[in-house]
Amino acid sequence: MSTGKERELTICDTTLRDGSHAVAHQLGREDVRAYAGAAERAGVDVVEVGHGNGLGASSIQVGLAALSDVEMLTTAKAELSAARLGVLSLPGFASIERDLKPALDCGVDEVRVGSHCTEADVTRQQISTLRAMGVTVRGMLLMSHMASAKKLLEQARLMQGYGAQAVVLMDSAGAYRPVDVQEKVGTLVAHLDIEVGFHAHNNLGLAVTNSMTAIRAGATIVDVTARGFGAGAGNAPLELVAANLHVEKIPSRIALFGALDAADLASATFVKRVPTNDSVTIASGIAGVFSGFAAPVRRASERFRVDPRAVLLELGHRRVVAGQEDTIIEVAAALSERDSQ
Repeated sequence: MSTGKERELTICDTTLRDGSHAVAHQLGREDVRAYAGAAERAGVDVVEVGHGNGLGASSIQVGLAALSDVEMLTTAKAELSAARLGVLSLPGFASIERDLKPALDCGVDEVRVGSHCTEADVTRQQISTLRAMGVTVRGMLLMSHMASAKKLLEQARLMQGYGAQAVVLMDSAGAYRPVDVQEKVGTLVAHLDIEVGFHAHNNLGLAVTNSMTAIRAGATIVDVTARGFGAGAGNAPLELVAANLHVEKIPSRIALFGALDAADLASATFVKRVPTNDSVTIASGIAGVFSGFAAPVRRASERFRVDPRAVLLELGHRRVVAGQEDTIIEVAAALSERDSQ
């Protein structure tokens, strides 16, 4: 079983994928080209590129991207040499023939296949098929705060059995506390034969602390974005994780000044608003609601003239997850009717 201690730390920069949520998936060709080059110079190990919801997700329902998957991937690939090109695949959005094979033809080096934290079985076909093709594959368990350490281990073992070479826990709602990170990451590290990773969101202001806790718990893969660029309160900032790795003398390929330069470039070009914590994103973290719900909750709350924090708390009570966006309108309308009585 892996302890994580003997493995080299992998920094996965998801600025050009998860960050896309913050600009309604409108990153342009020059944005992708310039940032991919900056991430390469910063020494990140993986540059993840694409629509915020992954391959094949560009649509009216979840947002049309400015560029096609192929355009984004070929543009980024041209700027990378040491860094690997990665993509996210969520079964339901992406299919093997329509999306994954064309992405691999663009030079994608590794694929992350994700599912809700209790539904790892839906990843079986993609993980096993990609591994049979010789592709590096990592599993991702989304909204992982919603499951116990025992349940996450069960689901991670399924992914390991399908052939995944790592499992990454996604704190999609920014709801984790360091004690949760220690327990859940530590459990997976102690009982899996593959690497474990952590993807933080910053709703409770703990993204950097949680990322560093994950490393100390044995995680060998940590996700970042420049300036925390992402939906709602954003992600773990590349530059702050790099600074903490430097201060704590934790070995990695990251060049501190290169990471700072990449963050500066991002904020000077396409980060229109540096993610911050406000009452809505904080309520989202407390409620354990998907960070990407912040914008639609604000819109629905304004439309029905209700408190967005109350909407989020009710969504959390109902354990609503990504893909159930229609419930936002339902909840906002119900609260409005209740308040008018």
